Amino acid sequence: MKKEYDLKKMQEISNPYRGKIKKSVGINLSSEVIDYFKEMSAKTDIAYQKLIDMYLMDCVKQKRKLNLKWSA
Repeated sequence: MKKEYDLKKMQEISNPYRGKIKKSVGINLSSEVIDYFKEMSAKTDIAYQKLIDMYLMDCVKQKRKLNLKWSA
C-alpha cells in the first residue's frame, strides 16, 4: 500500500445499492397469513418477514393483478 494517495485523482461513482434500500412499514396482517408464512419459514429456514417480502416482490416482477370482485 502506498504511503500517500492523491485523492484529487479519484473519480466519483454512484452507489450501486441506491434504490434497493428497504423501508420499514407497519401493516396489519391476518393471523392466518402470519401463521402460513411462519410455517413456510420453519420449512425453508428463511425468516417469515423475508418470505413475505420475496412473495410480494415476485408479484411485482410478474405484474400480478388482484381479482377484486366482491360477492353480493
